[in-house]
Amino acid sequence: MTGTAQQKRLFIKTYGCQMNVYDSERMADVLAPLGYGVTDQPDDADLVVLNTCHIRERATEKVYSELGKIKELREARQEAGGGRMTIAVAGCVAQAEGEEIMRRQPAVDLVVGPQAYHQLPELIARAHRARGERLAADFAAEDKFDALPATRNPGGVTAFLTVQEGCDKFCTFCVVPYTRGAEWSRPVDKIVDEAKALADKGVREVTLLGQNVNAYDGDGGPDGKGLAGLVRKLAKIPGLDRIRYTTSHPRDMDEALIAAHAELPELMPYLHLPVQSGSDKILKAMNRGHTAEAYLKLIEKIRAARPDIAMSCDFIVGFPGERDSDFEATLNLVREVGYASSFSFKYSRRPGTPAAAMPGQIAEEVKDERLARLNALIDEQQRAFNAAQVGKVLPVLFEKKGRHPGQLNGRSPYLQAVHAEGPDHLIGQIVPVRIEAAAKMSLGGVLETAPA
Repeated sequence: MTGTAQQKRLFIKTYGCQMNVYDSERMADVLAPLGYGVTDQPDDADLVVLNTCHIRERATEKVYSELGKIKELREARQEAGGGRMTIAVAGCVAQAEGEEIMRRQPAVDLVVGPQAYHQLPELIARAHRARGERLAADFAAEDKFDALPATRNPGGVTAFLTVQEGCDKFCTFCVVPYTRGAEWSRPVDKIVDEAKALADKGVREVTLLGQNVNAYDGDGGPDGKGLAGLVRKLAKIPGLDRIRYTTSHPRDMDEALIAAHAELPELMPYLHLPVQSGSDKILKAMNRGHTAEAYLKLIEKIRAARPDIAMSCDFIVGFPGERDSDFEATLNLVREVGYASSFSFKYSRRPGTPAAAMPGQIAEEVKDERLARLNALIDEQQRAFNAAQVGKVLPVLFEKKGRHPGQLNGRSPYLQAVHAEGPDHLIGQIVPVRIEAAAKMSLGGVLETAPA
């Protein structure tokens, strides 16, 4: 039988970006007062939530495949007398395809968009009473944040913190404006209060999240407007020693934010600034609003302000109309910038976006070949950047125990995973580590000073 309120089990599977990770954590916060505790196994869950991403077609199909498996788990649980399992789909696929989800997989009890998950308790109650009201896809982001619990359980020394949602850029390949709505910024004081509460619970590093996080337009008063003003306020919070933000748009990288990188040691020297292509023709077709040259000049300005900064990027290959020369322009841009890490994807045709109807769609085998070449270059640069850290002493924020006895895992200022031997009491501390080994995805080192 289903347990008491204190015994309900919640399983959340998260797809996609860091904002979905944040949203999943807040869903757990919303459901905790109802007696739901998080489990890592769906087969014994009273409530299963799939928090979905709609950026690429394959990600969407994975959701439907997962729903089929969850349905089988529910049927097996019911046959064994294990009680009811409620199935929910949340996130961007829920927003874009709510009616289709319920038609295609009738086992789904409720569908909730990314701006409406604060309504989960009410929706669950409705779903348990009747099958009538099962879809919530509002765009009222302010209502969502006002309704979320004031307290959070970060569960570690780092945390995500959403400050901005939505997008007004309308890149022709992207569904975000249609699934997350228009750009909207949370009030500065609400963000500062949440950050203070996280710091009081031992969080040493926050990553500020937004679809276009540097489009944040809150007024920080004497500290300034926009993301720069917000970061300056957050940097004053005792115990909050590291600040990051993602994902940024080149068009919103203003002088104030560049100056903040130069002046604030709390703002980590690692910037994810997607360009998507090195071809002006493709950038125009994507409606990115900048040229390759403008992007490169922006990188120069950022590096002049913060010489130790490391850059990260996103790229799309195989966009409609991309010729060999356009792809070569992307490779040339990668070589000129020199990235610490990057993410690259094949163009995915999303229904309802302008690019889906563009002529010159690229064959999959061509996309595959171009992606392999780009990935090889990106991997080469990432390995070179990591290798360049060998012999340096980096401040590492230790986050948890490692896989081996006596080992700790943490992050460098450049977001690299770092492992070193050390006592458990160093978890949550920023410790100088001399780097002695480098791999593609991680660094190994030793404590520079003996622990107290």
